[in-house]
Parts: sequence; structure tokens; C-alpha cells
Amino acid sequence: MERTVEQDVLKQREYRLLGLFTGGLAGNQEAYGQFLTELSAMLRGYFRHRLPQQAGDVEDLTQEVLLAVHNARHTYLPGQPLTAWVHAIARYKLADHFRAHGRHDALNDPLDAAMDLAAAPDLEPAQAKRDLNLLLNQLPDRQRLPIVYVKLEGLSVSEAAQMTGMSESAVKVGVHRGLKALAAKIRGTR
Repeated sequence: MERTVEQDVLKQREYRLLGLFTGGLAGNQEAYGQFLTELSAMLRGYFRHRLPQQAGDVEDLTQEVLLAVHNARHTYLPGQPLTAWVHAIARYKLADHFRAHGRHDALNDPLDAAMDLAAAPDLEPAQAKRDLNLLLNQLPDRQRLPIVYVKLEGLSVSEAAQMTGMSESAVKVGVHRGLKALAAKIRGTR
């Protein structure tokens, strides 16, 4: 039964990515941007699994594959699994990376299943967001709300003041003190 649930999740992810990708090919820039965002999270997870402790290489390979997918988007054959096509590009880039770094032993690994790419999303951004929310919730509203509105949502100080009912000066002080308090919590001194 678990296998069926996993297959359903992978199938839904395939359809979602395919819809965003084809929407992008049809000229929908928002859909294409969302496709690249979701694909980059999956690629980071894929490469992080194969290159632990090499965050810089993971990011470089992710960007290389995104560029290759973009440049080769016209070669995608409709009706074929999109993740299999992307997986082939990712494996090619990974093999190039291993050759360049003298890891010829890794090139003899058996081929991964194409759906392995779809099964390995990068969870780090979601975990970081959760951790940030836990820290922010420990702050009083006079510090938390200005940080959320100004630093996270990108509102101006005057817009944040209107949203919170605080003065602009109080918003600035709230941001400053809140960030200082967050830094102390992260260091574990508070």
C-alpha cells in the first residue's frame, strides 16, 4: 500500500511539473518560473544525496542542469516523462563532475531510476522556514510583526507601521531589537 501512495505522489509531481513546463513553453512566464523553482529544489535534493558535504558543488550542478534544461527545452518530446528527461540531463552533468574531479569509480554505479530525481526534493528551505517561524514566535509582537512585515514580506516601514498600528520609529526599533534577540537565540545566549 505504501508503494502505491509513493507512486501516486511521484505521478502527481510529474503532472505538476509537466503542466508548469508546458505552460512555460506556451509563454506563461509565471508557470515557467515556478517550474524552475520546483525543479531546482528537486535537483538540490538529488545532488545533495550524491555529494554530501559538498554544498558548493551541489549548487553549481543544480544551476548547470537548470541552464541545460532551459537551453534544451525544445528537445523535450511531448508524451515522454519529463522527470526522466531531466534525470538524463542531471546524470550527464553529474558524470561530467565526477570525471573532472577524478571520481571514475562513481561512473560505474548502476543507473538510477529516473523517478529517483522526482523522489528527492530538497527539504532544507521548508525546514529553515519552520525553524525561523519557531524562533519568531518566541518574540513579542512589537518585535515579531515588524520583522515579518519589513524583512520577510518586504513592506516599507510606513506600510508596516500602518499594518501594526505602531509609529514608524517603533517599527524600526522593533526590527532592530527583534533581529538582535533572534541572533541571541540562535547563538543560544538567551
